[in-house]
Amino acid sequence: MRLTILALTIAGATTALTPALADDIDGAIKARQGYYQIVKHNAGALFGMAKGDIDYDATKAKAHASNLEALANMTTSSMWPQGSSKADRPGITRALPVIWSTFPAIKDKHKAFADASATLASSAGDGLDKLRANIGALGASCKGCHETYRSKDF
Repeated sequence: MRLTILALTIAGATTALTPALADDIDGAIKARQGYYQIVKHNAGALFGMAKGDIDYDATKAKAHASNLEALANMTTSSMWPQGSSKADRPGITRALPVIWSTFPAIKDKHKAFADASATLASSAGDGLDKLRANIGALGASCKGCHETYRSKDF
């Protein structure tokens, strides 16, 4: 009788956790999508200044670059749980399953983003020429991940 009660309790707990785990994965996806929207907002302003689409403003350039540096230094591992790829959640995320099978390699890609962000944080406010000289590394770091780890569509 005790084993039956224990088995039913475990089965009930497992069933009760299943929606919570799904919510955690969907919440993680939403968190990382929000993270990348903030990256896009800050990088977009810097790219716009570098191209001349937005007037260069040293204070704003420094702020956007500093924001990117802070974002690059965030621990985001909780935003990347197993089961949160496009294959697992079609229509919700563009993250390709290869992310989870090549984990050490993606850390190098993130390091390129962190390095480019740090360089920009130290130079973006020092004039348009400095911004333009260093923005390419940021673009390359973004492209490096997008080409391998992100689908073009949902």
